[in-house]
Amino acid sequence: MSDAHPSSHDLAAEMVALDAAALTSDDIAQLERLIFDYAAVALCGSVQPWGRKLRDWARDQNTTGGARLIGSGDLVNAATAALANGTAAHGYELDDTHEASNSHPGAVVISAALAAAAATGASGRDFLAAVAAGYESMTLIGKASSSPDVTERGFHATCLFGPFGAATAAAKLKGLDADGLTRAWGLALSMAGGSQQFAHEPQGTMVKRMHAGLPAMHGVLAADLAALGVTAPAQPLEGPLGFYHLYSKQPRPEILRRAPGAPLQIHAVSFKPYSCCRKFHSLIDCLDIATEGFSLDVGTIEKIDAYSPGNAIKKHAIRRPDSVMAAQYSMPYIVAATLAEGPKNYGAFEAEYHRDPRIIGLIDRTEAHHDPRLDGHLPDHMASGVVLHLNDGSTRKAEVIEALGSPGNTLSFDGVLEKARAVTALVDPAIDPAAIGEAVRRLPDMAEIDELTRLLVAPRYDAPREAETALAG
Repeated sequence: MSDAHPSSHDLAAEMVALDAAALTSDDIAQLERLIFDYAAVALCGSVQPWGRKLRDWARDQNTTGGARLIGSGDLVNAATAALANGTAAHGYELDDTHEASNSHPGAVVISAALAAAAATGASGRDFLAAVAAGYESMTLIGKASSSPDVTERGFHATCLFGPFGAATAAAKLKGLDADGLTRAWGLALSMAGGSQQFAHEPQGTMVKRMHAGLPAMHGVLAADLAALGVTAPAQPLEGPLGFYHLYSKQPRPEILRRAPGAPLQIHAVSFKPYSCCRKFHSLIDCLDIATEGFSLDVGTIEKIDAYSPGNAIKKHAIRRPDSVMAAQYSMPYIVAATLAEGPKNYGAFEAEYHRDPRIIGLIDRTEAHHDPRLDGHLPDHMASGVVLHLNDGSTRKAEVIEALGSPGNTLSFDGVLEKARAVTALVDPAIDPAAIGEAVRRLPDMAEIDELTRLLVAPRYDAPREAETALAG
């Protein structure tokens, strides 16, 4: 790279050079955890109403190809699979998070990489390198855009930054050079978007589930078109009307330059043990501490004071949510449902719980407060605090800076397996998460990735009433 701020082409050249040989054993171990986690959460999302709608749409396209839809197992073309699988992976608030860019890279990047790998017959090693480069470009571009400012203006980071990460993964698997990847980003520039208006309209939230599927599809399309020689801007990031000019008030392009030997951004990604907005995972951990492992009788709680950074107050205060998405985004509901049902009842955000008297009562006892001290931990840590006021006049307090699943408090492979077992049991008991995990660990030696993707199927996928009843319960 030059001494000046890295150009789009500089970053593209570095991403092209990030091949399987450059991955360390720690990189591969983290990629295996991320891909295993993705597989479980995508299976969960595939049986949700929005996952089924995208499957129906995919079948209506009558495409041919070798990319497999997660859940149903249908074979379609790469772009179609990327949209459907990305939507499934982002479909139940369980997908991984990169706090510093406020984005969910796995649902975007892995969906695009799986689709492109199926289309190109790529090996497992090349697939791993493509995923690593996709995470790297998506998150660095997001960080360089000063993501908190971007999201404060109403853009949804995952949808906005995602096309660049997806295009990177797909372009690498198609064998594009730095010029080709830059061209793919130039095409992706015209595909980037994503409004957070869904946060204000509880009945308009299905589109939010697509905010990983859309950029995954756009990245695959951008790489396909770039490979065909479709021309596009060569300065998609830094140009006078490029990405940073359009979307960022205070871009920091120097972030695009990695220090020699610096760890990849995959190591700055958090796993989600709970099925709600990542901003509130530390709050759930606070509740765990304050209630001594949820052993406290919630009937003894008179009032709940929840303390969060400012960005966890706005858009997250709906006290009577009437959609799954709204419940998973609502701080008062998350607090109440967690206290009433525990932190890992993934079905507690379903409609039948929204008017549960226990949950309603706890919502009405919950008050959200902005704690400016906690702002200082952003964007890398979404910290929280809680004070429970009990009927006997006593209080219980807790504060958590680094939530469970964060890089400094991460899930092991066995921890991901435990989550996968809980998630897939709700989808279809016939799914074998241990076999999926074993296949993920064989990725470095796989000739083609279908050995993995053919396991990402729910045998009873076309028995929707039975599967949805199990999930709701």
